[in-house]
Amino acid sequence: MAFDLNAFSPQQLDALITQAKERKTTLKKRKPLTAVRKKLTDMAAAEGYSIAELFGGSTPRATPAAAPATRKSATKGRKLGKVAPKYRNPANKNETWTGRGKQPLWLAAHTKKGRKLEEFLIQK
Repeated sequence: MAFDLNAFSPQQLDALITQAKERKTTLKKRKPLTAVRKKLTDMAAAEGYSIAELFGGSTPRATPAAAPATRKSATKGRKLGKVAPKYRNPANKNETWTGRGKQPLWLAAHTKKGRKLEEFLIQK
């Protein structure tokens, strides 16, 4: 967020400073995020729930150091395996597409001209 302070009048600068001080005071009064997370997690556990049950998603961690060093993300580095191509460029038989991800340029150009995707299916 960049401001050109030269464009502000003295009254506008004073108002901006006042707003900034009020916001800073509000932020200073707040407890640290990790403390609030821990408090909510403890309250949920005391009632027999987990954060995931109450709000969905995964349970937030109190600190990054609490996670084991050997554990990896469920999707990071996950191999899905190779998929056979479904579509082939009639002009160049070496250009194929599996149907996953962004459409290749050759296929996008043909479909933009009015041809149907089914015309490029590889017959098995």
